[in-house]
Amino acid sequence: MNQNLNVLLGTWSDTMIAWAPKLVSALLIITIGFWIVNRIVRLAGNWMSRAGLEKDVLPFLKSLIGVVLKVLVVISAAGVVGVEVTAFAALIAAAGLAIGMALQGTLAHFAAGVMVLIFKPYRVGDLVDLQGVVGHVSEIQVFNTVIDSLENKKVIIPNGIATSGIMTNLSANGKLRVDLNVAMPYEEDFDKVKGIIQNALKNTLNILSDEPTIEIQKFDEHNVLLAVRPYATPENYWDVYFNAYRNIKKELGAAGIPVAYPRTKVEMIP
Repeated sequence: MNQNLNVLLGTWSDTMIAWAPKLVSALLIITIGFWIVNRIVRLAGNWMSRAGLEKDVLPFLKSLIGVVLKVLVVISAAGVVGVEVTAFAALIAAAGLAIGMALQGTLAHFAAGVMVLIFKPYRVGDLVDLQGVVGHVSEIQVFNTVIDSLENKKVIIPNGIATSGIMTNLSANGKLRVDLNVAMPYEEDFDKVKGIIQNALKNTLNILSDEPTIEIQKFDEHNVLLAVRPYATPENYWDVYFNAYRNIKKELGAAGIPVAYPRTKVEMIP
């Protein structure tokens, strides 16, 4: 019994002695290799940034380079240990197939992210409306698009969902129409009120030089509803929206024009 145990321990000891250099070498290759890969990715990122590569593509390429190089390091370490590269490649392929079947939705988001980076329906910094979420694109990741909403919320939308419906890029044309409505009493002269509104818009900061539309939209039960349509950049949209209303109210008040409100006319019949 003791003799068999001694033989087993001796065999185990010989095996460990034979494998120890290979294991140490593999660990060194992985440790040093990963450090070198991180350095390469950092240097590549700096080079691509200096070369003027778009900031929404840069994180994606850095991640892709890092993954590919680290896989090569692991394969090299496995070869040192004695694992056949062909067998290792077959194992990776089988694992990739299994993972791919399990992550079909995730891979769809990855493919959608690649399409966004290629065709650029929106870019980092654009004001967009994706699936009802309105905000600025802060980051386009491999699987997700990150939106800073107008309510100052960070919204993470999977790329496959973000691109599966209508995508509205509010920054694409460089300017937005600001939709305002002003109620005018029926007894007031339209041309007079229009001139007052035009003057109020001229005194509103950040309104673009495009001629605003000021027309009668409809006749309501209690007033005449005017459509006021100036233009602003996406960055200044809300400033123009609120300041224009403030200035219009101020100018109408200075001209003695009351704000329209529901009134009931009562006639006394003798």
